[in-house]
Amino acid sequence: MILGIETSCDETAAAVVTADGYVLSSVVSSQADLHARYGGVVPEVASRRHLDLVSPVVREALDAAGVTLDGVERVAVTQGPGLVGALLVGVSAAKAIAWARRLPLVPVDHLSGHVASLYVEPEPLVPPFLCLLASGGHTLLLAVRERGASERLGTTLDDAAGEAFDKGARLLGLGYPGGAELDRLARDGDPGAFTFPVARVSGLDFSFSGLKTALLYAVRDLGPDQVELRKADLAAAYQRAIVRALVQRIDEAVSVTGLDRVAVVGGVAANSALRAALPGVRFAPLHLCTDNAAMIASAARYVDELPYPRYLGLDAYASVS
Repeated sequence: MILGIETSCDETAAAVVTADGYVLSSVVSSQADLHARYGGVVPEVASRRHLDLVSPVVREALDAAGVTLDGVERVAVTQGPGLVGALLVGVSAAKAIAWARRLPLVPVDHLSGHVASLYVEPEPLVPPFLCLLASGGHTLLLAVRERGASERLGTTLDDAAGEAFDKGARLLGLGYPGGAELDRLARDGDPGAFTFPVARVSGLDFSFSGLKTALLYAVRDLGPDQVELRKADLAAAYQRAIVRALVQRIDEAVSVTGLDRVAVVGGVAANSALRAALPGVRFAPLHLCTDNAAMIASAARYVDELPYPRYLGLDAYASVS
């Protein structure tokens, strides 16, 4: 049994996963309502809330799995990247649990966790495959040729795709979290009503800052009354531009790598327009697209564990190069 803990941003999550990849429980306590009043995640607020939630969330995950700490053989935790204060709450909790039970600890990279959401039962994906990881903080194209390892083919030069969704939603006066709100609104709009640019950058990288600026100018030129009347069309056209950028890069990466099996993970993988645009692609299960601890425990199966008590000096990291 692997107990996973995830606190990289504003979800406090714990899960119990077997060594074979069966998810026995996955508990996620979201702070979305707490941060909605600020229009985004406030790191200090998130860290303090994690302190309140991490113990009860772990207890709930153990209860839901029908196990106790006596049945846990390893503890896995997100080490980074993310908000460092939030990460430290999870790392400290994981170290305390592991040390008290003299268990090994597995530090997991959050991005590897997203990829490992594809490895859980009952339909685990077997490499090799091309993977798009698109979330609020990251947009990456990865060549995955074996579990536990990947080659980075492209990344974003500015905003991540999820960040572009959230910023677009804010420009349109939508609620938080913005990506999901924009997706819902876009279903009632005409994606051809406006033309937004898709950035062309070298290699397999992405850029979304110009698209965000184009929406800003469109909103400014239309004025408040017209924006309100045409908000659904703006959302649909803006969403289509983001999806086109992602799909075009996937097609190019398939040609470059020869990897014709494609998977999509991360919070943006829940977007309905992206799913519709990629009918033959493997998407992470909807409940494992956003941050969760099941993916962290899944990834821990392919990461070297740290034996007791060598992990007591383990630190979190906020970003990766």
